[in-house]
Amino acid sequence: MHSLARLAASTVAAALLSTGCGKQPQQTVSFSQDVKPILEQHCVECHQQGGKGTQTSGLKLTSYEALMQGTRLGPVVEPGHPASSTLVRLVEGKADPSIQMPHGEEPLAKAQIQTIRQWVAQGTKDN
Repeated sequence: MHSLARLAASTVAAALLSTGCGKQPQQTVSFSQDVKPILEQHCVECHQQGGKGTQTSGLKLTSYEALMQGTRLGPVVEPGHPASSTLVRLVEGKADPSIQMPHGEEPLAKAQIQTIRQWVAQGTKDN
């Protein structure tokens, strides 16, 4: 019976280690299925050819390629580094309120911000 208890304990320990001590494994965030719809709903109106946001910054959010080109000043995402990515900082409200995005609109939902943050953390893949 003693060895049965030890086997059960080691099985539980192995299960906890394989799941990150009870945390759910992170799902891979898809640009086309998860991020792009957020951008289309909240950002593209201003960040497209002729849009006020594009005229001001040069940033277009109409495609993966356009997003990765960034602004006239450079990239807005740093793959693998959400804390230092301008896009994440802007949608999280961690920038000057005058440039918080979406500009003049309600902030993104926390789940939407987390999706963008996780996509950047996962390397900003075009998937």
